[in-house]
Amino acid sequence: MTGAPARALGWALVATVTALALLTTGALLPAAAPLGAAAAVAVLAVGATVYDPVAVPVLAMPALVVVQRVGGGGVDLSVSDLALAAAFGFAALLGPRPLSRPMRTLLWLAVAYQVATLFTVIAHPYVQNTVEWFHAGLSTAGALLVGWAVGRGGHARAGLTLLVLPCLAIAALACVAALRQLAAGSTGAVYLEWPVDMHKNFIGCVLAMAAVVVHARPPWLRWPTRLALPALGLLVAGVAASQARQAMVGLVVGLLVVSLRPDPDRRRSRLVLLAAVPAVYGVWTVVREQLASGDRFNSAHQRLTWYEEALDVWRQDPLFGVGLRWWTAGRTEYTFQPPNAELEVLSSAGIVGLTGFLVLAVGTLVVLWRLDPRFGTLAVAVLLTRFVQGQFDLFWVSVQVSVPFVVAGVCVGAEALAARDDEERAAGVYRPRHALRPHDLVVPRAVPR
Repeated sequence: MTGAPARALGWALVATVTALALLTTGALLPAAAPLGAAAAVAVLAVGATVYDPVAVPVLAMPALVVVQRVGGGGVDLSVSDLALAAAFGFAALLGPRPLSRPMRTLLWLAVAYQVATLFTVIAHPYVQNTVEWFHAGLSTAGALLVGWAVGRGGHARAGLTLLVLPCLAIAALACVAALRQLAAGSTGAVYLEWPVDMHKNFIGCVLAMAAVVVHARPPWLRWPTRLALPALGLLVAGVAASQARQAMVGLVVGLLVVSLRPDPDRRRSRLVLLAAVPAVYGVWTVVREQLASGDRFNSAHQRLTWYEEALDVWRQDPLFGVGLRWWTAGRTEYTFQPPNAELEVLSSAGIVGLTGFLVLAVGTLVVLWRLDPRFGTLAVAVLLTRFVQGQFDLFWVSVQVSVPFVVAGVCVGAEALAARDDEERAAGVYRPRHALRPHDLVVPRAVPR
């Protein structure tokens, strides 16, 4: 069956399923409000998918920075994790295909890390170990696929806009809180309690990555400069209010990558280099003073102690480590998460896991650097920002890992979409303005004589 009858049958099936779902939702709401609300969200997702197969990944972008924790009993996830999992399901089933070569390579690199850490899951079977293994795969490979669906589906501008908007709200709240503290005579770091609890390191790291996105603002995002510059200023002010030193260093590195790498579309201002010098100097001064002080419990000395203890944990099983998230499972006498990416992986998954992590980190940056700079510069800068942050603080934290990989996926998908459009223009084919989704047909355009 083809043509109008097939379309009519398809719409009839959609209408029937929607009607049944609405009736089910109405029946559940009076008796079980949470189930009814979940059913309502499912109906919304199905309806949005009928309009556009990648609607759910796009709509999930704002929720990727919601750090509110849910669950328990070894399954301590965040709203960001749940949103990413839902978006991943739709992206994996309905996302644009085929995957480009860079995207396939990135996914294989993520698989290499998963295989390397699978040994510790097998060697040390416990709940947190298994859950974190799946969680790490979702935060890397799953995030890449979600970003790919958004970028390759033609929604890069909407997706990254929806991702940056809640970051701007967090930055505004952090700045207001900092001003209130200053008025009260306090110059300490900002910790937000509304709308959800947010640690200063979360605030600083997430806002730093958002600031790199806004500073890069490649032309394919079509963000007006008159709005982007104030947004960048607000995000940088939010990072400063958080006083998260690792976020400041990561931000400087990300901004330098964007500013120094040649851009074929426009020349970037180098004034950011002047702002980077005092920021790095200020961080170095604070760290030097803490190390020179006699306080053995300040953040600098505490990190050195944790580094030594993380190596003690690693020595218990040098090859495979003691298990992922060992600090929450009572695997050792220590209960801290190592504040360094490599030491965290080394103690958790041993030399095998660390090898897989280095392959993932270095390989991902190499693949993204080889992209067209119009797309690859933003991806490299955001991921490098996160890797630098992870040298001085916790790395495997849900939002701070998934967001840069989502942004990288968006960039790779946007490049693939641009390449496809260039091929079609060269071939002289016509694609209606509204038909920018993979299920649309390409109709040849008559070549004028």
